[in-house]
Amino acid sequence: MELSSMILRTRPERIDRVRGQLLAIPGVEVHGDAGDGRLVVTVEDGDGYKLSDSITRLHDVDGVVAISLVYEYSDNGLETGEERQ
Repeated sequence: MELSSMILRTRPERIDRVRGQLLAIPGVEVHGDAGDGRLVVTVEDGDGYKLSDSITRLHDVDGVVAISLVYEYSDNGLETGEERQ
C-alpha cells in the first residue's frame, strides 16, 4: 500500500472545476477546502493503477498552480506478522 497527502493550490475561481477533475483520477480524495484555493488531497494506490501515475495526473489538472507533498507512506516490502510465521 502506498499513500500520499498533499496541499494543492488552485485558482479560487476554478476550485469547483478542479475538484471535479481531481475526483476523476483513480485513488484521489479531497478532504478539505480552505476557501482560498487550497485543497487537502490524498492519493492512494489501488488495483490497476499506481500512486505515481495518479500524482503525475494531478499536475495536468487545469487550474492547479502548485502541489506540496505533506506526507508519504509505503508498506511495500514490509513483512507482516502472518508472513513471518
